[in-house]
Amino acid sequence: MNEKNHRLERRHFLAAAIPALPIGLSVAGAQDVTQAPSTPPRRVLRLAHFCDVHVQPEKRAAQGFAAALAHAQEHHRPDVILNGGDQVMDVMSEGRERSTELFALWNSVMSKECSLPVINVIGNHDVWGWNKDKSGASGSESDYGKKWAADVFGMARPYQAIDRAGWRIIVLDSTHPVEGGLYTARLDDAQFQWLSETLKNTPRDMPVMVASHMPIISACTMFDGENEKSGDWVIPGSWMHIDARRIKDLFHSHPNVRLCVSGHIHLADSVEYLGVTYACNHAVCGSWWDGDRAEFPPAYAIIDLFDDGSATNTLVEYGWTPATT
Repeated sequence: MNEKNHRLERRHFLAAAIPALPIGLSVAGAQDVTQAPSTPPRRVLRLAHFCDVHVQPEKRAAQGFAAALAHAQEHHRPDVILNGGDQVMDVMSEGRERSTELFALWNSVMSKECSLPVINVIGNHDVWGWNKDKSGASGSESDYGKKWAADVFGMARPYQAIDRAGWRIIVLDSTHPVEGGLYTARLDDAQFQWLSETLKNTPRDMPVMVASHMPIISACTMFDGENEKSGDWVIPGSWMHIDARRIKDLFHSHPNVRLCVSGHIHLADSVEYLGVTYACNHAVCGSWWDGDRAEFPPAYAIIDLFDDGSATNTLVEYGWTPATT
């Protein structure tokens, strides 16, 4: 397997790649050439971002996930594993027996293959029973919804703030039910209020990274299907945050928000908007363990956070090929 620990080639992006300049570094006010060069920023934290693993007993998915974890830990030595949601294939429409099997498989791979601290994000496919009414959820109602996933992933609640190495990492819960459908990507009012208060109480000189399962702002959602066939671009609210406007307004009032990372689309892009970089990263499973998803192979991301508030997001192919039978 050839290690690909460099940034993916330009063809692997649907929008501009993360620039060579670190995120948050201003180009205004060019440095006086007579002055001594400033000290280069120091990396303080490295995260391996694993989006959309969709682990399952079929298609050698557990072996593929194990290979991705081994590749990241051997070649890039991250400090933290950030699991970006949709850790399991799907429990939203499954009964208790299959869901138990999937969560157990996830725990088995993580316990055997991961030796690092872990931060988890809950994805839509990690939410149990929303395709069934509670009486048809094949067992106790106590695990209905996000409770089961939160317990498996060791989360007191589906959203939280974690301070590491001088950065504040905010984990959001994107998945919320909608009348007449399964879910939409948004924050409910209680979570939005919590986010507002959390940012208000974050020191202005403390940089912030936000992790959500579904992207807040994304370009690749445009190409997840023939979304222009009606004659207008149509982006479903279950693919990108329908409340992106009020979230970006909130972030604009807190310039220490530097980077937002997500997954969900199984495609990748990087969008720079009002000083914030929104990176939608690859799926570890590619096309649900059937190989590439459009132009995008199975991959994870390495996120480096620096002491000056800058960051980089590097996409890494780990060389996985699908089962032939």
